[in-house]
Amino acid sequence: MKRMGLLLTLTLTVGIALGVIGTQALNAQQEPMKRTVLLKTDLAGIEGKEGVLALVEFAPGAATQSHYHPGEEIAYLLEGAVSLEVQGKSPITFKPGDTFHQPPKQVHRVKNLSSTMPAKALAFTIAEKDQPLTVPVK
Repeated sequence: MKRMGLLLTLTLTVGIALGVIGTQALNAQQEPMKRTVLLKTDLAGIEGKEGVLALVEFAPGAATQSHYHPGEEIAYLLEGAVSLEVQGKSPITFKPGDTFHQPPKQVHRVKNLSSTMPAKALAFTIAEKDQPLTVPVK
C-alpha cells in the first residue's frame, strides 16, 4: 500500500513539474504582438488605396519593437492597458474604450502594461495597396 502511495505521489510530482516547464516554454515563445487581418478591401473613390481592419493582440508584459505604419492607422482598445511610446514624445497610457490615431511613418512602440493579461485592439488602416502594415525601425 505504501508503495502505491509513493508511486502516485511521484507521478503527480513529475506531472506538475512537466506542466510548469511546458507552460514556461509556451509563454517564452509567444510573440509580443499578433495581428489578425479581419478585412482587406479596395476603397471606392480612393484609387490605389485599401482599407484593412485587424485585431491586434499584445502578449502579457510584451512590448513591440520600434516600427511605423506606411498608412493612416486608427485604433480602438478593446481589452487591457497599453502604453504608446511615440519617438520623441512622452508615453501615453490607453485603457479599454480609448481610441488613438497614428499618422503615416510615425515611429512608435506599444507596451502591454499587464504582466498577466493580454491587451487587444481593433485597428483600421488606410494605406497604399500591397504595402506592409508595419515596417520595423532599427
